[in-house]
Amino acid sequence: MVSLVQLWLPILLSTVLVFIASSILHMVLKFWHTPDCSGFSNEADVAAAIRKGGASAGMYMIPYCKPDAMKDPAMQEKFKQGPVGIVFLRAPGPANMGAYLGQWFVYCLLVSLFAALIGTHVMAAGMPYQHVFRVVGVIAFMAYGLGSVPNAIWWGHPWGSEVKHIIDGVIYALITAATFAWLWPA
Repeated sequence: MVSLVQLWLPILLSTVLVFIASSILHMVLKFWHTPDCSGFSNEADVAAAIRKGGASAGMYMIPYCKPDAMKDPAMQEKFKQGPVGIVFLRAPGPANMGAYLGQWFVYCLLVSLFAALIGTHVMAAGMPYQHVFRVVGVIAFMAYGLGSVPNAIWWGHPWGSEVKHIIDGVIYALITAATFAWLWPA
């Protein structure tokens, strides 16, 4: 039986390697994710309207309605006229990249920790490289590659952007799987 303590090195190393890979994908290869978002052609007007409405940080739907009002003809007309969307607002001020990167690092650490935790229950010491790679890879892909799919299904994130996130997830899962398979206890 493999203990979680024996997997501290693959947990930490895979976390760091995924963090570096994601930094390359998002900050160096600007052609990859930069086109995922665009601005409003009348951004100043939209920003002024949001400020005038006093909206604070949060998630807003337009048109907003409660589920029981979906069949109301007036609400259906609002949906037909548009716009229909969801707007995510952060608190005003410069982006706190340190906090975002710190949270991403913790998420990567949790993915590796849970991959290790599951791995200790389904694999013994001395498992072949391919077996460890497959098991840990599937676990990591479920977290990195499939975790954001509901955003495309329910919140309208563009599928083109979502496919890129799934590809990112494949890359992160491969890195995690290779690290664990390489360092799995003999």
